[in-house]
Amino acid sequence: MATGSASRTIGILSPGDMGAAIGRMLADAGYEVATVLAGRSALTRTRAEEAGIRDAGTIDDLVREADTLLSVLVPSEAVSIANEAAAAMARTGAKPVFADCNAIAPQTVRAIAATIGGAGATFIDAGIIGAPPKLGGNTRIHCSGADTSALESLAEAGLNILVVGPEVGQASGLKMIYAASTKGTTALWTELLVAARALGLGDALLVEFGGSRKQIADDLTGVIPSMPRRARRWVGEMEEIAKTFDDLGMTPSIMQGAAELFRFVGETSLADQTSREPDPSLDAVLGTLAERLHDTR
Repeated sequence: MATGSASRTIGILSPGDMGAAIGRMLADAGYEVATVLAGRSALTRTRAEEAGIRDAGTIDDLVREADTLLSVLVPSEAVSIANEAAAAMARTGAKPVFADCNAIAPQTVRAIAATIGGAGATFIDAGIIGAPPKLGGNTRIHCSGADTSALESLAEAGLNILVVGPEVGQASGLKMIYAASTKGTTALWTELLVAARALGLGDALLVEFGGSRKQIADDLTGVIPSMPRRARRWVGEMEEIAKTFDDLGMTPSIMQGAAELFRFVGETSLADQTSREPDPSLDAVLGTLAERLHDTR
């Protein structure tokens, strides 16, 4: 039984790195945590087992027993899983709260909210900022909507839940803007470091950075080695950020370019590694990408 509350079941769609970490915290706090593992990889199944997340069997079964569903997927799957959940609600008559925690544009999340609302369920917009959460960590889950109480209550499990405002789209908008500042910048720095390597100027550029922009260079080059294993899912996130800016009347081109950079990285073997393997060195990443650049010319 969850501490300080009635027994509750939380559905996680899907237990990847982020979803499994959230599920583990909830399970450790006494919540019943379930998912649907049909069609998921062996690694996802392993993560679920390790996190104490059980397989409910089908989406209909999960919808029947869950009090709250947390959608934590790659951006490209956010709409389809919401459609599946809404259809399951229609078939079963169950109406669990649905919290979309994906990195998607405000206009995308509003469309999902309409689908879930049409099924008669409460919808919460949520955006996760930070690494997969753990007790004592600094991951923030921002949320917005008319009634965010179901998500707020999960703070008792140690999750850092922050309410942004009453409107669907606010939490996702914050996530988009923040991610543009972090992942978008990572794309830019990756591109310029690879360009320097391709021109035979890699060492000279790093020496220059060491003297004139050391802190920024240390911060950004520190995140590049772990970027390739995330590159494929970051493509969709950059495209959602581009949609966000375009909807505001701003240029989408910068983030579309970031998406292209991550797509380029995703075409290399670097993107095949998982979070359970050691990250390559910065030199290895830049060398592989420079070679790929040469091969495509």
